[in-house]
Amino acid sequence: MKDHKDYLKEAIEMAAENVRKNLGGPFGALIVLDGKIIGRGVNRVTYHNDPTAHAEIVAIREACKNLQNFRLDNAIIYTSCEPCPMCLGALYWARISKIIFAASNQDAAEAGFDDSFIYEEIPLPLEKRSIPISKLEIPDYFKPFETWTEMEGKIEY
Repeated sequence: MKDHKDYLKEAIEMAAENVRKNLGGPFGALIVLDGKIIGRGVNRVTYHNDPTAHAEIVAIREACKNLQNFRLDNAIIYTSCEPCPMCLGALYWARISKIIFAASNQDAAEAGFDDSFIYEEIPLPLEKRSIPISKLEIPDYFKPFETWTEMEGKIEY
């Protein structure tokens, strides 16, 4: 039976292989539920021209498809590197139970994958962020939420 180190080593090897094949960045992840791998992912940002195609996101998508569920309760993700802010958010939304990683975000920054500017932007007031962002209130802006709260039989998440 595999343990945490075995799964983490596999994620690291997936990341290294991804680089050797020139298919994306040096990141790999796998999701395990009850001792079974339910999702795998490697970075495909440049390969698919998709800035969201991080290893963790690819693994989440595969795991959810395999389970036919948008929740990954009780699952563990093993990732070659500490998740970036986007991936961390997605892991929370997926209800993953544990994150185990190898390299830190500082290690990634030393290799040229620096997400520190995102961490610094998040707590800033909207008017101080580097991408202009503003709220524009228009009539019925709250209508989608009203429709949601009134809807019967909706799938909560």
